[in-house]
Amino acid sequence: MNKLPFHILRIGIAITFIWIGLMIFKDPQGWSSFIQPWAANLIPIPIQQAMIIAAIADVLIGLLLLANLWVWIVAAVGVLNIAAVLIVSGITGVTVRDIGLLAAAVALAIDSMPSVIMSKLFKKQIRKNY
Repeated sequence: MNKLPFHILRIGIAITFIWIGLMIFKDPQGWSSFIQPWAANLIPIPIQQAMIIAAIADVLIGLLLLANLWVWIVAAVGVLNIAAVLIVSGITGVTVRDIGLLAAAVALAIDSMPSVIMSKLFKKQIRKNY
């Protein structure tokens, strides 16, 4: 967990989340156009409000990762966030790079997960080789 690649991954994902959140704050209407109509119809609040909430969540995830706080939990929330984005926006030429971000967030969550939780999830002792 203290290896340089871990910190590079954590900081890179943090910056990505913060940057996206700030971009959504600047143009929530524009970002709402990425949401598929079927998904937009399911949102019980005005779409711009939903986008502001998404922006706050993105910035918060990024700041917590940047601060190196609760990394495995925050990375897991980031995984859910990115998965939701992929579901509601669909797979396009623009969103396909979210798959890479999703994989990076999954790797970060798994790498930073406490061993006791990892062993309970996989019903055996998992040993980190680093």
